[in-house]
Amino acid sequence: MTGKSKPPPATDPAPAAPEKEPVPNTKEEPAPAPAAEDPLAPEHPPAPEQPPAPADEPVPTAEAAPASEEGSSAPPAEPQAPASEPEKPKAEPPSSPLALAVEEVSENSVTLTWRAPEQTGRPGLDGYVVETCKDGSTDWTAANQEPFLSTRYTIQGLSSGDKVHVRVKAVSASGVSVPATLEQPVLIREILQLPKIRMPRHLRQMYVRRVGDAVNIMIPFQGKPRPEVTWTKGGQPLDSSRVNIRTTDKDTVFFIREAQRQDSGTYELAVRINGAEDKATLDIRVIEPPGPPQNLKLVDVWGFNVALEWTPPADNGNSDIKGYTVQKSDKKSGKWFTALERCSRTSCTISDLIIGNSYSFRVFAENACGLSESAALAPAVAHIEKTKTSYQPEKIPQRDMMEPPKFTQPLPDRTTTRGYSTHLFCCVRGFPQPKIIWMKNQMEIREDPKYIAMTENGVCSLEIRKPSPFDGGIYTCKAVNPLGEASVDCRLDVKGMVNLHSHGQKVGEGTRKRRAKGPEVLVEAGTVTCS
Repeated sequence: MTGKSKPPPATDPAPAAPEKEPVPNTKEEPAPAPAAEDPLAPEHPPAPEQPPAPADEPVPTAEAAPASEEGSSAPPAEPQAPASEPEKPKAEPPSSPLALAVEEVSENSVTLTWRAPEQTGRPGLDGYVVETCKDGSTDWTAANQEPFLSTRYTIQGLSSGDKVHVRVKAVSASGVSVPATLEQPVLIREILQLPKIRMPRHLRQMYVRRVGDAVNIMIPFQGKPRPEVTWTKGGQPLDSSRVNIRTTDKDTVFFIREAQRQDSGTYELAVRINGAEDKATLDIRVIEPPGPPQNLKLVDVWGFNVALEWTPPADNGNSDIKGYTVQKSDKKSGKWFTALERCSRTSCTISDLIIGNSYSFRVFAENACGLSESAALAPAVAHIEKTKTSYQPEKIPQRDMMEPPKFTQPLPDRTTTRGYSTHLFCCVRGFPQPKIIWMKNQMEIREDPKYIAMTENGVCSLEIRKPSPFDGGIYTCKAVNPLGEASVDCRLDVKGMVNLHSHGQKVGEGTRKRRAKGPEVLVEAGTVTCS
């Protein structure tokens, strides 16, 4: 066995050494190495000639252990395989915790909150470590003995009146993160009321003012003891020559005497008490009327219509353009009249112009502040010329309208009651308008007050006033014009009445009429009528 194990040290150590040089000492290395060095040192004289001693140590250990146990060289090669796995790059430590802030401060404690780091690494977080350091010192002390996973922690046992710096680290198996540190030290004293900004509802949106107007805004807040109030714009302190700030225990006043467009922007308000703070933003926009539109031109003129085009103004007055107002002026009067308001496009068509007149056009731009002070004037003048047109009346063919009389609605037979007026109706057509003649029993009815005959729009009617049985018979309506004549007939029956003087007597089919004194009942063909 020893004869077979000697050749490998002469050939294998040189290539094996470079592979194992970067490998740190593992658990396999310290245990077998001391036991294998003494017996193998005299048997391998070339080993001391190797300059890197650590590279030689693993070679005899891998061979000596199996030689004493089994006497074979095959098993030792297998334990060396795991030695190449630790060559993987080390996992990076987690990133810093986020949004570290003070939630509450009391006489002897501080409560902190934060968010988990963006990168926690493959192993995952073991927890967080909170450290404190007194103001003016560089000694950081851990506030917790073991890491914890909560993102909220209360540091106890602090002295009232001290200023303490606080930081939080994220800990994992791969290392410790860069600490997240509060910007300002925390003054340990009791906060009776946390800072809170009461932003008015109308200031939560864009606050718009015109150029030259005063900006006077009061924003209330709360907090005890009196909080520290700071105003910034874009992270920089405010220009005291432009903005005046007045702060009391309960509110802060933001004042600009004459606003200018450069005063537009986002202002940040911070209310802070011993590391606890509340923030709010104020968006101010100072606007003015826009400039006039550009490149106004007359595109086309046809009939009594004109087409115009233009481009938006170069200066919108720090506000979006709402529309355009187009005005026209005729050469005769020289007065300007509004032809179109709030036009949302940069082109339009003006119609209903008077033929024979010449027109000039101008366009105003409009934003939230109003119309532009000046207008864009079209360089060209539109001439609405007269066009010669010839009217040819349509030739309507002559039509013979002559027609002999013709009844479209006949006379229906009627039955009436004596003493009740009745009407007879029929309809006739003809041109020229026919003459209407009414007859009774083939005798023409002339001027008789009992009969009233009327003709209107081809409808012929005959009223018979209070007829008697003598008025019954055959009635004829005859229409006559130069082209001919036509007639229709009908029968009129007049029923008589019967007087009944018996009190409470039944008449007809179940009909009863009673009177206290002298009842009189008229009966006609099964119908009872009282008089």
